[in-house]
Amino acid sequence: MKIDVTRDVFQLAQVFTISRGSRTQAEVLTVMVSDGVVAGRGECVPYARYGETMDSVAAQITGFDGLWSDLQDALPAGAARNALDCAFWDHAAKTAGKRVWDLLELRAPQPEITAYTLSLAAPEAMEKQARQNAHRPLLKIKLGTPDDMPRLEAVRRGAPDTPIIIDANEGWTAKVYADLAPHLIGLGVKMVEQPLPAGTDDMLAEIDRPLPVCADEACHDRASLPGLRGKYDMINIKLDKAGGLTEALALKQAARADDFDVMVGCMVGSSLAMAPATILAQGVAFTDLDGPLLLAEDRAAPLIFDAAGVHAPTPALWG
Repeated sequence: MKIDVTRDVFQLAQVFTISRGSRTQAEVLTVMVSDGVVAGRGECVPYARYGETMDSVAAQITGFDGLWSDLQDALPAGAARNALDCAFWDHAAKTAGKRVWDLLELRAPQPEITAYTLSLAAPEAMEKQARQNAHRPLLKIKLGTPDDMPRLEAVRRGAPDTPIIIDANEGWTAKVYADLAPHLIGLGVKMVEQPLPAGTDDMLAEIDRPLPVCADEACHDRASLPGLRGKYDMINIKLDKAGGLTEALALKQAARADDFDVMVGCMVGSSLAMAPATILAQGVAFTDLDGPLLLAEDRAAPLIFDAAGVHAPTPALWG
């Protein structure tokens, strides 16, 4: 197989801010694997939080010279393995003249309602964002700052009836979670992602969790699960963290066997990055595949988002 990797940039529809910083572009790596006749594609988003850079991940990708069957052992869970694994799945589907879900012996993916993420801003700006998006079935708010409650209250004023999930991005303490949880429940919040920093989250096992807590930065692949028991109620599976669709599907099965609820999330990327995750998202508690909705531009043959949710990709996009 010949492996090519390119760097692509997609402009965002507006500045997107979380507690760690702001961005105006989505920078991704696109991988193509080809046997000279059929080519398959995958996409990943290197993430600095996990020690990844565009250069380091590109080097991992171009340094892989084995077979698809070698990939899980050759590369660690992360963005490089994700892009390669998804490209191999795309290649296999095209070669067989089938869809990826047929190869996996799964039923065709149905539309899944996805969250829409509001960018972190001043309360009045977030209220305006919420009002503009109050028609959406699920809103996600990035928090993790000293001004979280005014922001959340502003969003609730803007979208009084919309269910909300929040992502604290490791910005709280156990005391902050315990103090805020009753108020969050009263405001209609359904779940909070990663309130405490990964690796210093043991207190989650010592306190009541009236508001379900989802592991994000603390959960990557199946090896993460033993350390999450008793501390989290749910895990957020992202292809870039798990290292591809192969591991992500196995992680979903293992998590459910361990009585974790499952959320499927994403980095800020194009429809090509989200396409494999539509298979993973079937039947989960929460889906957060809104990356393409945040872009001003997208791939050709992008995913369809409508009132029913995010739809499975066409063969022209992936799989």
